[in-house]
Amino acid sequence: MAKRIINFGIIGGGLMGREFASAAARWCHLLDLDFEPRIVAICSRTEASMAWFERNVPTISLATTDHRQLLDGARVDAVYCAVPHNLHERFYIDIIEAGKHLLGEKPFGIDMAANRAIQAAIDAHPEVLVRCASEFPFFPGAYQIGQWARERGGPYGRIGRFGRIIEVEAGFWHSSDLNPEKPINWKRRIATNGEYGCMGDLGMHVVHLPFRLGWRPRNVRALLSKIVHERPDGQGGMAPCETWDNATLACEVQTGAGDFPMLLSTKRIAPGHGNTWFIRVIGTEFSASFTTQNPKQFAMMPYAPGDEQAWRTVDLPYRSAYPTITGSIFEFGFTDAILQMWAAFCDELVNGPAMAQPFCCATPNEAHASHELFTAALQSQRTGQTVALP
Repeated sequence: MAKRIINFGIIGGGLMGREFASAAARWCHLLDLDFEPRIVAICSRTEASMAWFERNVPTISLATTDHRQLLDGARVDAVYCAVPHNLHERFYIDIIEAGKHLLGEKPFGIDMAANRAIQAAIDAHPEVLVRCASEFPFFPGAYQIGQWARERGGPYGRIGRFGRIIEVEAGFWHSSDLNPEKPINWKRRIATNGEYGCMGDLGMHVVHLPFRLGWRPRNVRALLSKIVHERPDGQGGMAPCETWDNATLACEVQTGAGDFPMLLSTKRIAPGHGNTWFIRVIGTEFSASFTTQNPKQFAMMPYAPGDEQAWRTVDLPYRSAYPTITGSIFEFGFTDAILQMWAAFCDELVNGPAMAQPFCCATPNEAHASHELFTAALQSQRTGQTVALP
């Protein structure tokens, strides 16, 4: 089968840029696709990070510290951009105006004003595909919950298999900053991370699946926490931590199928949690829960009136959105989710609405909705009140 080659440039040679390079190198892991990414250019601030790409990605023909050089000419079709939040506005707009398709990191702008400027560039260039990176909904358990919610509903406000939604909880928790001796980084400074703090850095992962299912908050009451107030500055002194460590957002969701509460949380300091993403949907006819703490399992509870109310825990086969060479008896992991996300982006780029499966990467509209939520959360924290969303 002939494949369309998509020439990619990477802007930002850090952790996630290397993950994409690894995913592209594993493309043979995916079955029966008519497209393939090829990384041809890298832009990074440091020679050391560029050297890693040049050493491990033989298809690279351009390594530069100037992102505008990467965008010049026809060498690159699409760009993955992973830079600090304060650079999103300038870099994303430059990419879009250069006519390059973009998969960018969350939160798509350091604040609402930056996000609106990015959206204006997207509106001016409808020929460019723009999406936001969010890989966790591609875990088989999360993907299955999305499928159940999208099943055709019946009368009396049913949502898919769940019946009427009683409540939803979703979160993304780290313990990465529990150690107070960990040196400060850009995520602890408002100038580079923004006032959203952990919400901007982790929140798109949390809201991606609920937003895709139409569960948009109509209001929010936020509880935001600063737990470690200063950290080593790397030069023998201490520097203030300016951003929020943890956030808990209590929301009301209004849908045509009825209202329900939704609890969203992002935490940089959650003792015992390394990289825990989870979603829990409770319904009158069916409930389901998945967490990356136990990626091989999900819990579900079917219910009919008068039945016993009993949760079942089920082992998940390796069953992904895009088929792979991996047998169903094996385990799915983070790098597999990254590969699936990239397959979805490339599939939509090549095949549009005819993509092989219906779950696309997070959209600019969803990223904008996350900004509305996080902006309202900051206002709620300041006032101690519940704040309505637009």
